[in-house]
Amino acid sequence: MQELLGRIARLDPSASLGLRVIACFDELMVGNVNTRALLAAAASLAGCVAGFHSETPAKTVRIDPRGHHAADVRPEVDPAFQQDASDGLTVWLERNGERQPNDAIVLERLALAVRMRHGRGRESDHRRDLSLLLDAEVDVQARCVSAITLGLRPGTRYRVVCAPLFAVWPEHPQGPEDVVATRFGAIHALVLPASAHEVAAVPSGVGVATEVEDLHHSFRTALVALRLCDPPAVGSVLADDFGGLIGLLADAPDGSFQPDVALVDAVMAYAWGAETLSSVVRSHSLRQAAREAGVHHSTMQSRLETVIATLGFDPFEGYGRTRLGTAYLVWRLRHSRVLDLPAPIATPRGL
Repeated sequence: MQELLGRIARLDPSASLGLRVIACFDELMVGNVNTRALLAAAASLAGCVAGFHSETPAKTVRIDPRGHHAADVRPEVDPAFQQDASDGLTVWLERNGERQPNDAIVLERLALAVRMRHGRGRESDHRRDLSLLLDAEVDVQARCVSAITLGLRPGTRYRVVCAPLFAVWPEHPQGPEDVVATRFGAIHALVLPASAHEVAAVPSGVGVATEVEDLHHSFRTALVALRLCDPPAVGSVLADDFGGLIGLLADAPDGSFQPDVALVDAVMAYAWGAETLSSVVRSHSLRQAAREAGVHHSTMQSRLETVIATLGFDPFEGYGRTRLGTAYLVWRLRHSRVLDLPAPIATPRGL
């Protein structure tokens, strides 16, 4: 698939993202997700509200790019931004401005997915239970009922895997899955056995193992792990690698005041800042940090003196290591771009 994407990108800069749209909806259809989740995927991919209308029974659903419901009132939409899914079913994108290169493929795949979804005539949709299972605010008894409905067994440990809708899945493991609304937008969530320490999806985050009543915690740690990804160097992150710290990061309020993070930001202003801090937090000594960064130990010594002067503490002494490691991870989370929709690959003319 990656080779195919590369070949097509050289012919059409927008084709690479178009194929990812196709792959995304293929995965969602295999997962048999509900209409709201399909709309959330389309809205996230297109960056605008996606809508659905059924004539019988009369129903309108509109979902914004963050996976939240908009008012269920069908607006006037330019015919260029809507498509009939089948008799009595219509989908659309509420685009302000000119049509974007991948709007057509998003509409086409959304219409196909909606047609398949409603053509099966199922009266119930148990996939919605995954959203309940992963919501800490839902009563624990209701979460356990949702787990049983999804085929999960109480007393057994599982992990949640999180990936953006545009993630590439060379292999797709089997397990309950759905598109779940989060404060970061719509996220593809998948539940796997505790023994699954890694997945092939890029990018992806694998949460800690918990029993079914605590899978909301696994979900939050998987989100943190996902946001720590840095493709192509780091395509998937396992929450277990960070021990109990991952739980603290998952439960920390967004934008909380953390002065050490501001100090790390000051170090990052140096051209060598990111490389140096990455090496220091992974090392036990100055010489090891120098080897990690691929620089002479005297160069690392000079950099470390600047780091200590900026931070106000030595990262190799006492709690300094913990302070820097925590601040460094929070800085990475606040500057994570892994959930940004990848831009089409442009190539020079003539290639």
